[in-house]
Amino acid sequence: MLEAPKLCITLPCYNEEAVLEKTNDILVLIVKDMIALDIVHEDSKICYVDDGSIDSTWEIIKKISEKHNIVKGIKLSTNFGHQNAIFAGMIRNKNHFDCIITMDVDLQDDVNVIREMVLKFKEGYDIVYGVRSSRHNDSFFKKVTADAFYKLMLMMKVKGVYNHADFRLASQRVLNQLEYFKEVNLYLRGIFPLIGFKSTFVYYERKKRLAGETKYPLKKMLSFAWNGVTSFSSYPLKLVLKLGFIIFLTSAGLTVWALIQTFRGITIPGWASVVIPIFVFSGLQMISIGLIGEYLGKIYQEIKSRPRYIIEEEI
Repeated sequence: MLEAPKLCITLPCYNEEAVLEKTNDILVLIVKDMIALDIVHEDSKICYVDDGSIDSTWEIIKKISEKHNIVKGIKLSTNFGHQNAIFAGMIRNKNHFDCIITMDVDLQDDVNVIREMVLKFKEGYDIVYGVRSSRHNDSFFKKVTADAFYKLMLMMKVKGVYNHADFRLASQRVLNQLEYFKEVNLYLRGIFPLIGFKSTFVYYERKKRLAGETKYPLKKMLSFAWNGVTSFSSYPLKLVLKLGFIIFLTSAGLTVWALIQTFRGITIPGWASVVIPIFVFSGLQMISIGLIGEYLGKIYQEIKSRPRYIIEEEI
C-alpha cells in the first residue's frame, strides 16, 4: 500500500454563501482526522473554485482560507459553468497533489466515503467513482428523470457510470491525461471512463442539501444531458437516417392507402397527395436540419478554441 498521499478536495462554488462555511467546518475536520491517522499527507488541502459567484462566496473563501491553512481558493473571472470549474480546479492543482477528489459544495455527496476513496487509491486504483447506492431520498419525478437520463446515455452509446455524478477521486497520472482532452464542451462523466486506467467504485447514500437552492433545475439538467449526448456520440445523426427510412416506408404505405381511397371516391381529389408529403417531409427536414445545426454549432465552438476558464485570483 502506498504511503500517505497528498490529497486535494476540490469543490466548485456558484453562489454558495448559505452553505459554504458549514461545508468547510465539516471538511476541515475530515481532512485533519485523516492527517492525524496518517491516511493523507500533512500538506493535503481543500480547494474551493469560485465560478463567478455574484454573492459573497469569494469573500467567505478568503476568510476561511485565512483561518485554516489547509484551505485554498481559486476565483474564475466569470461564470464558466460547473464542468469547467471542476476542470479548472483539477488542472490547476494536479502538479502539487498525488490525487484529487471532486465533489459538490452542498455536501449531498457523503463525506464519510472520502477516507474509503483514499484507501482505494492507496491500494493502486487511479479512479474511484462515488456511486449512489439508491435514490430513496429523491422525489418520484427525480427518480424517473434520472433513470431516463442514464438510459438515454446508454442508448446513445455514451460510455459512463450508472448513478455517478462528479464525486470521484482521480490520480495525478489520470489528470495528466485529462489535460490532453481539448474539447470546449466538457462532459467529465463521459471523459473519465474514456481515459481508462484501473478504477473502482465506492457506494453511498446521497443526502439533502445543507442549505441554499439546487444549481441544477430541470431545464439545466436537460441541457446537460443533451450536451453529453452530442459531445460524445454521433448516434443521433444515425437515428435521423433510420427515421428517414421509416418515414419513407410509412409515406409509401400512406400513398397506397390514399390511392385506394381515391379510387373508392371517399377523399377529396388531390388532398391526400398534397397534404401527406407536406406534413411528413417538412417535419423530417426540420428535425434533421436542427440536429445537424446542433453538431455544426459544437464544431464552431471547438474550432474557436476559446479558453475553458480564466483565473482572476488565487489564494
